[in-house]
Order: sequence, then C-alpha cells, then structure tokens
Amino acid sequence: MTTLADAWHWLTDPAHWSGDNGIAHRLLQHLVLTVVCLVVSCLIALPVALVLGHLGRGGALAVNLSNIGRAVPTFAVLVLLLLTPVGRWGEGPTVVALVLFAVPPLLTNAYVGMREVDRDVVRAARGMGMTGRQTLLRVELPLALPLVMNGVRIAAVQLVATATIAALAGGGGLGRIITAGFNLASTPQVVAGAVLVAVFALVVEAVFETVERLAPRWARAAR
Repeated sequence: MTTLADAWHWLTDPAHWSGDNGIAHRLLQHLVLTVVCLVVSCLIALPVALVLGHLGRGGALAVNLSNIGRAVPTFAVLVLLLLTPVGRWGEGPTVVALVLFAVPPLLTNAYVGMREVDRDVVRAARGMGMTGRQTLLRVELPLALPLVMNGVRIAAVQLVATATIAALAGGGGLGRIITAGFNLASTPQVVAGAVLVAVFALVVEAVFETVERLAPRWARAAR
C-alpha cells in the first residue's frame, strides 16, 4: 500500500505535470505518436485488405503473413531498426516498429469483414449495374465497417500500450516517465507511469465504445 500511496502522491504533485518532462507534455507526445502510427497503419493495411476482400483473392496469404508479424516482438524490431540507416531518422525506428505491430489486426479484421458480407447482397448490387468500385464503396464497405472499426480499436489500444518503447530509442511519451523512474530507482514513479499508460489505454477504449454507441444502427452491427 505504501508504494501505491507514494505513486498517488507523485501523480498529484503539480510539479510533475509541468515542463518538458512533465506528465502533460509526455501525454501529448504519447498521443501524437499513437495517432501518427495509427493513421500510417490504416493507410497501409486498410486499402490492401478492402481490395483483397472485394476480390476474394490473396487475402488468406496476406492475413497469414501479417499474423507472422505478431510473433516478432516489437522491441526486437526496434533494436534491429536502430542498427540500420533508419536509426538516424529520430522517431523513425519507433514509428516503423509500431506500424508493423498495428498492421495485423487492421488487415485481418478488414479482410474478414469484407468476406463476411452477404454474397447475395453483392450479387444484387452487381445485377443492378454497379461497377466493382461502386459495389466496394457503397455496399461492401458499409456492411464491413463494424469489423473494420473493431480492428482500428484494437490497433489503437495496442499502440497506446506499446508506444512506451519509444523511450528506449530516445523518443518521448509516457515511457520516458517509466524509464526515468528506473534510472532514479524510484518505484513510485515507475508505478505512476504504468498507471498513466493503463488509464490512457482505457480512455482510448472508452472513446471507441462511445463512438460506436453514437454511430448509426447500421454501423453498430455485431462485431
């Protein structure tokens, strides 16, 4: 209980919320890193998954390859990237490692969502004279959207939790609070940093849940 009480005192100390090393600044860095990695991951994974799901070809191979990526620890990828020219790009190694980490759930959920669209509905759309592009954007994508958004939610929460590794590469974010705590042998600070990351992940989860509840009924279909 003493450690938790000390962590609470650390969190509620106004001095720890201000400045470049303060909680507010580190939280903003963590948010920006998460959003950037999520956007890049979506731009890479979603078009591929939607097109393959629409065509019904090559998707299984792509999903299996992306799932292999889950078996490779993100930290190991980060260390390897630091040894390459990418390591000179500042936050580049962290962004690349996190993007590779976020692609599998995005790709898998989007592809599965597209393939689970009722084929009779797709055939009806084609029978009405819709082109492949129109069928994809106006029929398949809206029906697959719940699973697509589920993948985005999973990726976002995982990124929040994993973005702490940025501190190991000299980056910012809440991970810097944890590593600084280790360097100072301050257990309360380490616990406080871990609590901040956990709360941030729960907030992101709650935001996606709220968006889903406020979405139109067709977008709230079972995941």
